[in-house]
Amino acid sequence: MTRFEPNLRIPGPTALPPSVREAGGRQMVNHRGEEFKALTKRVEAAMKPFFGTEHDVILLTCAGTGGLEAAVVNTLSPGDPVLAVTMGAFGDRFAKVAEVYGAAVTRLEVEWGRAPEPAAVGAAAAAIAGLRAVLLTHNETSTGVTSDVEALAAAVRAAAPEALVLVDGISALGAVPFEMDRWGCDLVVTGSQKAWMSAPGMAFVAVGPRAWAAADAARMPRFYLDLKRHRESQASGESPWTPAVAVLFQVDEGIRLMQAEGAGVHARHAACAAMTRAGLRALGFQLLADDAVASRTVTAAWIPDGLDWKAFNGGLKRRGLVVAGGQGKLKGRIFRLGHLGSVTTDDIIAAISAIEAQALEAGLAVRPGAGVAAAQAALVAAEAR
Repeated sequence: MTRFEPNLRIPGPTALPPSVREAGGRQMVNHRGEEFKALTKRVEAAMKPFFGTEHDVILLTCAGTGGLEAAVVNTLSPGDPVLAVTMGAFGDRFAKVAEVYGAAVTRLEVEWGRAPEPAAVGAAAAAIAGLRAVLLTHNETSTGVTSDVEALAAAVRAAAPEALVLVDGISALGAVPFEMDRWGCDLVVTGSQKAWMSAPGMAFVAVGPRAWAAADAARMPRFYLDLKRHRESQASGESPWTPAVAVLFQVDEGIRLMQAEGAGVHARHAACAAMTRAGLRALGFQLLADDAVASRTVTAAWIPDGLDWKAFNGGLKRRGLVVAGGQGKLKGRIFRLGHLGSVTTDDIIAAISAIEAQALEAGLAVRPGAGVAAAQAALVAAEAR
């Protein structure tokens, strides 16, 4: 039977908890008034522990890609040598943004489904004279792979101490531990529609002192995404431009829920990832990422040879499950199941159950109950840790 609401298991936008939806429906307030100023200051302060930073967190009204563009244009000048470490569609996008604005981008391309090796990143950084920045992707949403940002940043620091470390943390931050200051990252970006359990429309950019110093010399054009202008306005609790008030209401409530859950946020995401991988494997699906680099927020699986994916996916939708297809070179070859934001272990059991039922209907060699049993066993193991 189809659920009243679909089990939205894409990597974003994510399903919204009831209180977050209610928050987004609140009456507007004066975005130059005291209530909004208090809201802005509260959200910035509450986000800092999730970034692992004591520095500024700038609130931008734009998609996550706007945050990546802000990272580039506020720290670099045309012609600056940049190393882009790419392992999927979103790493490629980060690199493309830098190229469009005139940076001299060298790409270190990692096979999709694998994570970059610190030694390779360090060697690539050392080989570029005058390297100004390295672009890293923490969690590659297109492949379900998480990179070791701590090790990668350390490799960059050792090879090119003056280079900035700019991180796309859009689909991981909030769901997994992150230590921006301790790891030596200079700028980190995330987006409201991911782990923050809110609607799309806002990006959040944590900016360290080296990135602010770079902004003083950066000559790439910027106006709407000028981070210094945002910092000046935000110091008084405002935005230089009309902000996404309703989205910020939601983010405020989402963070309140995350704070109430405490360390359980990270444990819940880890459990949901383990359940997803175990359940899909038990149903015979081959996973794209190795367990050692598997994402806690999205799992990618190969579409079996001979399976009519369009028909199979249509069956999933009729059962109330919405998953995502592949992107870029993996389009039509994989599907992706998101498990981030307000996701619960019950949501994962329901998702695996729907996939299992559709697999049986499609005639795949599946033992009834195998997927759900494997997911439940993974949950028991996660709770025992």
